Amino acid sequence: MIHVVWWLASVLMNQTVLPNPILVYENFPNLLQNQIELHLLVSLGRVFAGMGIALLLGVALGLLMGRVQRFNLLFDPILYLTYPIPKMALLPIVMLLFGLGDASKIIMIVLIVFPQVVLAVRDAVRNIPDHYYDIYQCIGASRWQLFRRITLPATMYAVLSTSRISLGTAISILFFTENYGTEYGMGYYIMDAWLRLDYPSMYGAIILLSLMGLILFLLIDAIGWYAMKWERS
Repeated sequence: MIHVVWWLASVLMNQTVLPNPILVYENFPNLLQNQIELHLLVSLGRVFAGMGIALLLGVALGLLMGRVQRFNLLFDPILYLTYPIPKMALLPIVMLLFGLGDASKIIMIVLIVFPQVVLAVRDAVRNIPDHYYDIYQCIGASRWQLFRRITLPATMYAVLSTSRISLGTAISILFFTENYGTEYGMGYYIMDAWLRLDYPSMYGAIILLSLMGLILFLLIDAIGWYAMKWERS
């Protein structure tokens, strides 16, 4: 359906700025000649690094805030104070502190995803009824067993849901940051094709970026399917 609308729009407009989809797909071999797979891998690496760091730190802090009131009182005001700040407004500061390389781009993704993960996990932990823990403690369950049997399953939904929501924002932020201080990445490739008026390559790269996002969403779903096998059983 999207391709039909795209084709009709290109025919009606009859302008080079909107090539028909057939021309865009015929241009795909040229994308490979321009090493677009390298740009894809670089962007994927940045997304994986940023999401991984944000999830690791966010889940850890969220668990602490959910179970230990002292941590919640300490970090709650900080999160609520900094969360509304548009993260793109921090880009100049991040680039000044961490340079124009991969570090600043990964940190921008972390800044986007981390607060969302912390708040989602904290709320999920706080919503676990206390008597769930009491029952397991009565039969001599260890702390690790309490975490594995109660806390982890209860927070898994929050982690996966937040990951899905944050992923789209992370890719958007990455696209913007890849226009600064780099010659690799899908953001750089798309904007470079636009500046060169190479519209078939620009649209082709946008399609590949969308497919990259689709694959990442499917990966999150696959992780959720595997991690929640206890629910199916």
